[in-house]
Amino acid sequence: MKKRIWLLVAALALVVAACGGSGEGASTTAGGGDGTTAASGGETINIVANAWTASALNAEIAKQLIESELGNPVEIVAIDENIMFTGLSDGTVDAVLEVWPSGITPDEQAFLDDGSVVNIGELGAVGQIGWFVPSYVIEEHPDLATWEGYLDPANAALFATAETGDLGRFLGTDPSYSQYDEPIIANLGLPFMAVFSGSEPATVAELDARVAANEPILMYWWTPTAAVAKYDLVQVELPEWTEECYAGEVEDVDCAYPPDALIKLASAGLEEKAPEVLAFLEAFTLSNDDQLSMLPAVEIDGEDASDVAAQWIADHEDVWSAWFS
Repeated sequence: MKKRIWLLVAALALVVAACGGSGEGASTTAGGGDGTTAASGGETINIVANAWTASALNAEIAKQLIESELGNPVEIVAIDENIMFTGLSDGTVDAVLEVWPSGITPDEQAFLDDGSVVNIGELGAVGQIGWFVPSYVIEEHPDLATWEGYLDPANAALFATAETGDLGRFLGTDPSYSQYDEPIIANLGLPFMAVFSGSEPATVAELDARVAANEPILMYWWTPTAAVAKYDLVQVELPEWTEECYAGEVEDVDCAYPPDALIKLASAGLEEKAPEVLAFLEAFTLSNDDQLSMLPAVEIDGEDASDVAAQWIADHEDVWSAWFS
């Protein structure tokens, strides 16, 4: 969500492939990956799908509608979000439909400032990254509803593992995501250690095992996701987010993650390359409810994102038809 780290990316590495992770199942189409005109229609459009399910669903809906209504072939490009700004800037990729503004680094903001990457409006969904526990943790230990409860070494011990020793474990996810949990833990003086699972599927597998055993788990997660409902996750209250909290250095962060009104970005060259596609993507919107109506089918039932997107399109012509008017 999803989730970026503060780093300077020196090179772009694109992988045009089926979008993996969390069972997204995003697909690619044949031909035209270099932006050349394909025989079946206009310019090939390359849309980014980042490594979380909602991004794959957004990209699939856009792909299917662009191909059916505008005639442009579309390739979905699975790419690490930390390097996609370079691709947007040089036109290697044309658009991304779910960006979490809180994760845009100063180096990435430079592409927006110089005009090579363009903000084409809000997606419509609002995301929230945070610390989550299953509801039974708070039912059994009400003081763990807020961060102060995690100051108690006895409470921290509930989350300890062989890896963390006397410290509680805070479970991070893919280490490439924006995660400020290590400085939050340090600056709040919490007796915890951040341990990265390595990926979203690994996090969910660990969560599933802990819930099945009714064991405590404290983890980085976000909403909207199907896992929040499936595992009855509750967000832990951290010190209130402020702009000042995130205005300085990463290591100084000591508050909650900000709410994110998700945005869409495009390459500046898309307006000339395919103006009708750009107009469609500017009008393209999905709400939290829209995403939540699709996420369980992919994340819980294991359906392919392309099939779920096709069903949403079939059920919502009254919504998407307005995007072409």
